[in-house]
Amino acid sequence: MAHVVVLGAGLGGVIMAYEMKDQLGRDDKLTVINKGSTYSFVPSNPWVAVGWRKKDEIEVDLTEVMARRDITLKSQGAARVHPAENRVELTDGQSVSYDYLVIATGPDLAFDEIEGFGPEANTQSVCHIDHALKAEQAFHALVKKPGPVVIGAVQGASCFGPAYEFLFILETALRRAKVRDQVPMTFVTSEPYIGHLGLDGVGDTKGLLESQMRAHHIKWITNAKVKSFEPGTVHVEEVNEDGSTKKLHDLPFAFSMMLPAFRGVAAVRGIEGLTNPRGFILVDKYQRNPTFRNVFAVGVGVAIPPMGPTPVPVGVPKTGFMIESMVTATAHNIASLLKGQEPNEVGSWNAVCLADFGDSGVAFVAQPQIPPRNVNWSAEGKWVHYAKIGFEKYFLRKIRIGKSEPFYERLALQALGIDKLKQTHIE
Repeated sequence: MAHVVVLGAGLGGVIMAYEMKDQLGRDDKLTVINKGSTYSFVPSNPWVAVGWRKKDEIEVDLTEVMARRDITLKSQGAARVHPAENRVELTDGQSVSYDYLVIATGPDLAFDEIEGFGPEANTQSVCHIDHALKAEQAFHALVKKPGPVVIGAVQGASCFGPAYEFLFILETALRRAKVRDQVPMTFVTSEPYIGHLGLDGVGDTKGLLESQMRAHHIKWITNAKVKSFEPGTVHVEEVNEDGSTKKLHDLPFAFSMMLPAFRGVAAVRGIEGLTNPRGFILVDKYQRNPTFRNVFAVGVGVAIPPMGPTPVPVGVPKTGFMIESMVTATAHNIASLLKGQEPNEVGSWNAVCLADFGDSGVAFVAQPQIPPRNVNWSAEGKWVHYAKIGFEKYFLRKIRIGKSEPFYERLALQALGIDKLKQTHIE
């Protein structure tokens, strides 16, 4: 009998548990450790922040569904992973021992790395449901008393899609509230150009997003390094290609939402051999840690080198399609180990992304995610908005009923019609 532990119950952790359960034998045990018993659909947070979704519409209580699938749920959360001892220390002092551990915690949000940054200070966030609810209050205040808006992503950020998405969702919401004409909007990003996305662009994301921003009267600053935030003002250093200062900006705002840099969570950060200096989990092509061979990792917490040098540090995103690929490979590789075989499954690491703009949107497909690519495609249109709504409904249903089927593969094949993506998960 083997005991597999999944640490984290976000997008990667929940589907990891479902797929892992399908691979285990009758006598094997599966435990999920998470802070709380609720799954929240993070891609819907931008809608929450403008009042288009309520909290209970995008959350699932995992207690019943995990019990139904005979998965033990520990909702205390993890205080520290002890990989040399094959155990996870919980926040209440208890420990859970394991034969195999899959780390799927997602990231820690590094707001503290910039003075005055974050929802506990001077800016809003859509990274967490509680942040989005607070942002909704600030949005309503903005509608009552319009003023400048600054949206974007700071240095070291690796998740740019939600910044663009919230920018245009907010713009749409302000137009519907009939106050857009009173709200100057500026997009501030560490990317070297609009539409870089941490991926050196996908298809014509540069042209598509710049065109959308011009059409909606949104200014932008790229190669931006945020120095600090204070109430109502963000101080930004715009740099040249060689990293030297090009211009200093003091941008006033009545509302600001900027995405932070990520780092590994405290439970794993600083463990030699397990993580890199930022606390992300080191893995080989089988999602397996090279030092602790019974530890695997999936999702945003996995260490991926940046695309290459940029004037301001830019990370690489981990999209949902990529995470599903990691999950499926990991489930099969642990199953192989339980049978006395070596891991042999490698995730395809393709990217499929839908960025909703409130009444339109941009979609892109990258195969593989890191260039050069076999598929390098992007498009825009109202269909993206409706596809995102369908994505939300489908995925939440999947979580509620405990199914492990890959959504992104179906999306790529049916909605986008790109047959080459049929070879998604295991190659």
